[in-house]
Amino acid sequence: MTMNRKKITDPQKPTELEGRGYWGNKAEFILTVMGAIIGPGNVWRFPYLCYRNGGGVFFIPYMLFLFTCGIPLFFLETALGQYTSQGGITCWRKICPLFQGMGYASHLIIAVSATSYVVIIAWSFFYLFLSFSADLPWATCGHHWNTDSCLDSTHPNLSTTSRLNTTLAVVEFWQRRVLKISSGIEEVGSLRWELVLCLILSWVICYFCVWKGIKSTGKVTYFTATFPFVTLFVLLVRGITLPGAMDGIIYYIYPDISRLSDPQVWMDAGTQIFYSYAISLGFLTSLGSYNTYNNDCYKDCFYLCLLNSGTSVVAGFAIFSILGFMTYEQGVDISEVAQSGRYWFMKLIMV
Repeated sequence: MTMNRKKITDPQKPTELEGRGYWGNKAEFILTVMGAIIGPGNVWRFPYLCYRNGGGVFFIPYMLFLFTCGIPLFFLETALGQYTSQGGITCWRKICPLFQGMGYASHLIIAVSATSYVVIIAWSFFYLFLSFSADLPWATCGHHWNTDSCLDSTHPNLSTTSRLNTTLAVVEFWQRRVLKISSGIEEVGSLRWELVLCLILSWVICYFCVWKGIKSTGKVTYFTATFPFVTLFVLLVRGITLPGAMDGIIYYIYPDISRLSDPQVWMDAGTQIFYSYAISLGFLTSLGSYNTYNNDCYKDCFYLCLLNSGTSVVAGFAIFSILGFMTYEQGVDISEVAQSGRYWFMKLIMV
């Protein structure tokens, strides 16, 4: 009598999905995750939060949340994808179908954030193309978008008195040339075709980065994940060699112990960890799902988290060294220069 035999599989190891790709090597996984988690949250948001929340003392709650929340949750999401070989939604179907809603919610958040980031990339392309002109249009007044209250940013003695009732040229360029802000919601305005073309270019580049899945993404990240570090290194070297840079660095790391009693400092440290580590967004699970089952993702996650936080700290030195130089040139207090994180990148372009 013939008996039907069922294939016995290891219940602890899910079977590999047919046709599902895997990273060509560990470097592709590392670089892709690097490109995903290291960005404006490190270069812009962390230095701003650090100076606003007591300077060097902000490192205390930040490091506490790093080791109690950041690294464990970062590893949890990556390991979940590696174990199930599923994306951010379908992985929950294997673990607990009731939690699929979290996967859909995370993908909705990614859709909104990705759209906003592509717009930022379009603005960056717009600035890049205009930077090839002989005279930077955002550095001086006298253009058709400037007003009578425009103040030349290159003025040698840009004191507080001279800035009363005036607007810096770089701010007017941003508001009146790039954004062309209308007078109100009742004025819709028209399409900015130069920005539309930059936006189309951004989406086309994004498409070709992912059109073949991880086969193309893994190769693209050899450039996209390493070039920002080269740029940051150049910015850091340039910044620390400028006069007044040390004043900015001291302002960045000088600790104000009294701020530890402020709950907002602890809230900002926790949100910064979740924001810069891209926790609960689902794509760590998706990227981890392309690893082989026996990959040592624990070590990978630990080093990636340290690299993320290290980049944030180094970016703070680069940013504040240049802010110190701007303070030296303008003759104002550094707190006035650093008071608004929204204008940091626009001001740094002038250096």
